[in-house]
Amino acid sequence: MTERKPAGVSFESWVDQQIRESERKGDVSKLPGFGKPIEALSAPYDEAWWIKSKMQREGVSVLPPALALRKEAEDVVARLPEIRTEAEVRRALTEVNDKIREAVRRPPPGPLLNLRPFDVDALVAQWRTARAAS
Repeated sequence: MTERKPAGVSFESWVDQQIRESERKGDVSKLPGFGKPIEALSAPYDEAWWIKSKMQREGVSVLPPALALRKEAEDVVARLPEIRTEAEVRRALTEVNDKIREAVRRPPPGPLLNLRPFDVDALVAQWRTARAAS
């Protein structure tokens, strides 16, 4: 598709020719999503659909800082059973506690934080008990 449109050929017929040639070579069937239904075709129209789709694919968050920190704190607690060592549990909890303490000192914009640092020793004890039971 790097060749230039020849003079005297309408743009539409030149593009059609390029598409037919790509189909003949099999280039079209190699495209991602070929043969699959178009996602969200039945969803109501949204002007920012492509922005939202890209953000979802890239894992970008648009939460206000206070809500993002609350989510991070919830995620750390939910992830504790998967962590293998006590040192890793303590490190994960300490990291989120540092962020919480900083946010308490300098409240981020947005809704109230409503978080307190975790009691690391209590959560480690729960983690040990859960590990021993399984």
